[in-house]
Amino acid sequence: MKNMERSHEPVLLFDGVCNLCNSSVQFILKHEKEEKLKFAAIQSESGKELLSHHHIDPTRTDSVIFIENDKVYFMSDAVLTLTRYLNFPWSFSKHFLIVPRSFRDFIYKRIAKNRYRWFGKKDSCMIPTPALRKRFLE
Repeated sequence: MKNMERSHEPVLLFDGVCNLCNSSVQFILKHEKEEKLKFAAIQSESGKELLSHHHIDPTRTDSVIFIENDKVYFMSDAVLTLTRYLNFPWSFSKHFLIVPRSFRDFIYKRIAKNRYRWFGKKDSCMIPTPALRKRFLE
């Protein structure tokens, strides 16, 4: 599998038709310390390959998944773990991992459940600009 060769790189899987998710990816790209993160829409071939490779049921996937060193993070763990790649003050958010997961995931699930209603939805996945294409798995 072509994209599995790159699985050692940290990858954020995101809902490619979700406006909130797309805005979050743009935010991450703007505030990242170094260009280390890769991105893949869950709906893309790479996204589907990564879900399959990590035995993740695509029908039970809601919003973002972060994969780092072959470890998979879901929900609030995914969001907060990837913040260590961001510049200060955004990187400070990783410290919220000390908040009980049940509380963090409760908030996360509320936002994820309502994301299309609150932020909207696109008809198709985001297409990265030529300058950003190398950061996205196809």
